[in-house]
Amino acid sequence: MRNSFRQLSNQASGRAIRDFVFFILFYLYLWLEVDLRLIHHGAGIVTDFPVFYRGWSFFADFLVYPGGLVEYLAAFLAQFLYYSWAGAIVVTAVAWLICVCTSFFFRAVNAPTLRWARFVPPILLLILYTQYTFHFVTTVALLAALGFVCLYLKVIPKAKSGAFVVFLVLSVVLYYLAGGVYLFFAVLCALYELFFARRWQLGLTYLLSALVIPYVGGVLIFDVSIIDAFGKLLPCSWETATYEDRRRMSAMVYILYLVLPLAALGLGLWRTLMKAKVKKAHSKVMGPPAKILLWYAGSPQRRWITDSMILFAIAAIAVLVFHNNKLKSLFAVDYYTCRQMWPQVLATARRHPDGYFSAHPVNQALYHIGRLGYDMFCYSQQPQSPPPGLEHIFPHWQRAGTLIELGLMSMVEHDLTESLEIFGERPLILKRLALVNLVKGDIGAARIYLGALSKTLFHTDWANNCLEKLEADPNLSTDNQVLRLRSLTAVKDYGALFFESEDILSRLLEKNSQNRMAFEYLMALYLLTRQLDKFVQNLDRLDDFDYPDIPRLYEEAILLYAYHTRKTVDLYGRQITLESFQRFEGFKQVLSHYKGNEQAVLDELTKHFSDSYFFYYTCVHLGLKK
Repeated sequence: MRNSFRQLSNQASGRAIRDFVFFILFYLYLWLEVDLRLIHHGAGIVTDFPVFYRGWSFFADFLVYPGGLVEYLAAFLAQFLYYSWAGAIVVTAVAWLICVCTSFFFRAVNAPTLRWARFVPPILLLILYTQYTFHFVTTVALLAALGFVCLYLKVIPKAKSGAFVVFLVLSVVLYYLAGGVYLFFAVLCALYELFFARRWQLGLTYLLSALVIPYVGGVLIFDVSIIDAFGKLLPCSWETATYEDRRRMSAMVYILYLVLPLAALGLGLWRTLMKAKVKKAHSKVMGPPAKILLWYAGSPQRRWITDSMILFAIAAIAVLVFHNNKLKSLFAVDYYTCRQMWPQVLATARRHPDGYFSAHPVNQALYHIGRLGYDMFCYSQQPQSPPPGLEHIFPHWQRAGTLIELGLMSMVEHDLTESLEIFGERPLILKRLALVNLVKGDIGAARIYLGALSKTLFHTDWANNCLEKLEADPNLSTDNQVLRLRSLTAVKDYGALFFESEDILSRLLEKNSQNRMAFEYLMALYLLTRQLDKFVQNLDRLDDFDYPDIPRLYEEAILLYAYHTRKTVDLYGRQITLESFQRFEGFKQVLSHYKGNEQAVLDELTKHFSDSYFFYYTCVHLGLKK
């Protein structure tokens, strides 16, 4: 007996060690590789990240409908994704608790061989996060329902009447806490009573309660719609089905919800069909499968090593197959752009250069480090989408920072107001709206946005600092950032999207000839659209800025223009470098040497001139997309 106890103790210790290692690796992967702060940021793709404010008035709104309290808790916990390391702790804790509850259920139904299935939900969660989807709220709701299932199994009395009373009390509490996810609790308790406790009447009554309690509690008492009464916080909720991004990877969420009920149903049916013992004939000669099984079962150490290897292999395959590096790059570029981390923007774009939406952030980053006129064609560019991307960039989220810096306050205010409708009161949107209104002098509106930000978890200091500045100087007449943006702001209200980029940029320069961003974006627009005549006409504006020389790409454009038009270009006292002349001669030699062989021309130009305007100008003409 002592040996048996020691063996059981060793097995429990082995499982604990494996679980610990699994969830440590789970945490490290979410923190260091997935980088959950990217999901918190949303990149204009995650539309359902919850808003959270401190204070009673915000909390009280969640008390008036079923599921509100779990939704409030999930909104609070989700905010910690703002820091990747903290978000990874929260997500790992939720995954671990789901794993513990799943293991408890299989132990309660005396199915120790199925306890390996406790790792299925964490692996499914890992897949969801590697795809940069946000299903955290419904995951927390699932955990609440699982916790109540475990509580029911723990305290359930033997008497049917007592069991029903316990179930009814737990049902009422859970439905108020978690809304429609109560259906999961009712179904799982019903399956337990039908197949494992063999109390058919109770099981059928529980199934009936899955219809009665949401209708009575939701529709009749709380006066919510029948859809919300049964579907609130479930993955099939209308709130999920409304937006395409919320439906992405929803199949994995359905599997997450169905793993335990289907396992319980399958196990129950199997036991029902296999009541009678079936004696199996034993052959004297064992085949390879039987030998492998005996080898596996012969040693606890071998079982532990084999089980661990299989578990970690499945988890590794899952993340390798489902990890979406391209989507991570898109999220990361937008995250770094919004935080003005320009070197990181460029580094990410270099690793994943083929993204349509990366062209705009890359050009914005190059402008800020003073390299737009030098390195623009080191990165993938889109001829149909000029650097400002005023007509094409979606969502409005991404272009808002550029519009603010250009001085298009009315346009950005329109965009941000639309973003509020789509994404909710995200701190980034509130910050930008506050800044726009400060620049426009609408101090009352700015105070409203700053007041909202002061109630968030991680932006309170910034908001309070701005409010203190307003108290000391209501017009912010000494704030350098506000004064600079006011000097750039166009007097005319351009509306939303009624002007083309060229017209907008030209008008901005008329308003303020020192608007360097408007100038560089206008010149870049002419380069991208091959309007070299207009490009040359604006070279005199170089004198308005402190350029030490002519930017390399400008030199190349000037040489191309002079070559094709046979006209002399006024450089306003500047000189084109010898290096650009030599490079242009080499470029022409390649064109002449491979004349008539278009593919050979393109191959040779790509090898030696891919970062030049010579290459871009010629490739657009030949129809090659870099």
